Amino acid sequence: MTFRLFEILGLLLLFLSPIVSGYTATEIKSWCSQTPYPKPCEYFLSHNPNYGPVTKRSDFFKVSLHLALDRALNAHNNAYKLGSKCRNELEKAAWSDCLELYDYTISRLNKTYDPNTKCSQVDQQTWLSTALTDLETCRAGFLELGVSDYVLPMMSNNVTQLISNSLSMNKVAYGVPSYKEGFPTWVGGHDRKLLQSSSPASQANVVVASDGSGDYKTVKEAVAAASKRSGSGRYVIYVKAGTYKENVEIGTGLKNIMLLGDGIGKTIITGSKSVGGGTTTFKSATVAAVGDGFIARGITFRNTAGAANHQAVAFRSGSDLSVLYQCSFEGYQDTLYVHSERQFYRECDIYGTVDFIFGNAAVVLQNCNIYPRKPPNKTNTITAQARTDPNQNTGISIHNCKVTAASDLKPVQSSVKTYLGRPWQKYSRTVYLKTSLDSLIDPAGWYPWDGNFALDTLYYGEYMNTGPGSSTANRVKWKGYHVITSAAVAGKFTVGSFIAGGSWLPATKVPYTSGL
Repeated sequence: MTFRLFEILGLLLLFLSPIVSGYTATEIKSWCSQTPYPKPCEYFLSHNPNYGPVTKRSDFFKVSLHLALDRALNAHNNAYKLGSKCRNELEKAAWSDCLELYDYTISRLNKTYDPNTKCSQVDQQTWLSTALTDLETCRAGFLELGVSDYVLPMMSNNVTQLISNSLSMNKVAYGVPSYKEGFPTWVGGHDRKLLQSSSPASQANVVVASDGSGDYKTVKEAVAAASKRSGSGRYVIYVKAGTYKENVEIGTGLKNIMLLGDGIGKTIITGSKSVGGGTTTFKSATVAAVGDGFIARGITFRNTAGAANHQAVAFRSGSDLSVLYQCSFEGYQDTLYVHSERQFYRECDIYGTVDFIFGNAAVVLQNCNIYPRKPPNKTNTITAQARTDPNQNTGISIHNCKVTAASDLKPVQSSVKTYLGRPWQKYSRTVYLKTSLDSLIDPAGWYPWDGNFALDTLYYGEYMNTGPGSSTANRVKWKGYHVITSAAVAGKFTVGSFIAGGSWLPATKVPYTSGL
């Protein structure tokens, strides 16, 4: 969606809102004092007091959301004008990402604010969490490419703080949804049948075959065709066995896309973009899914850039209510980018070295195999969760999985230290529940990011894990680390509670366990 359309949508929402003549300084100070960032709240409400009447907390949530949307539109416009200021291709790459990410931010803020959108508080908190994550990803692109000294400071604004204010006003507790046929109810019956079908080709809208026997030879062509379909119902792309060397993006407008392959190691989509090769982590993904409701089954997603090229993503998801079933993700650093929104992975294989399951989604990995590989620097870190705000309802939950050495690590396992994770951001949150941890896991369990950064504010937990690497006797002594002994506490991170799986997974037909 172009910025102009976002601008029109945003302005429409502004004009539809009840306008008041203004707020008193006392009122503004009183409301804004309830937020984590009162100063920008006070400043913008004092200068633009036209966001509607406030008589209760829910009114102020709408006002704070309206304010964040207004400033995001303004910031996107300013960022667009900075393109001509880029001094080189690296700055241009990071800037280009930011324009796209601002589009996503505005889209999520619009969706949250729109009175015609039927949604729960949990939905709103998810979308606000994503809006914040998108802007953090914009900043990260400049930092990782080493070009943060010039264009990035000119893009600085208060939008992230204003979104954080909205998050704090909408903070909600976890709820436990219902389940149907072993899936969260957000997965409809038709999708369940598709995922469990023994003959996916018969269900396909189009067929991709590298040998020319299908409707298209590349996945990218099939995705482009899907963008021309009428409606937004489930659209199934069957990708026959073969190796497809391409980068594929399923954009925001492409909802309910399903990629069905012939199985792990048979249908392979492979690319080699990397930060070492000059792209941002965000844009290095071999396959990226942003359109909501994305589902994949029986596909290997691979990035062959290698360990020497640093961050190189095999698959990235920013698709809300996305499901990956019986898929494989192969790379080294930053293999699986669980970027944002609500995601579920079942019976998948994930290979990597450094931070190879990372991002800021609310994600559950269930019955998966996690394979640390031989790293270049003698240290593996499985996860790097990126929660930046304590009110984001995000985190990585690894449930009933197996962590064991990949074939290239096994011969040298004794000389390599492998950790469960490290805190990429201040409120990093990761839990391992009832997971088998092999002897490759270092007794300390977890690894610091940089000195004492985030050790008090993170939340890392382990509950009833098994295997030779599961002993918590010599784990780190950080304030934020927890040996979970309560089923009630552990239950907050299950499919049922953490990603409201009961409301959407049943439709996909992917098997899952709702609770512990």
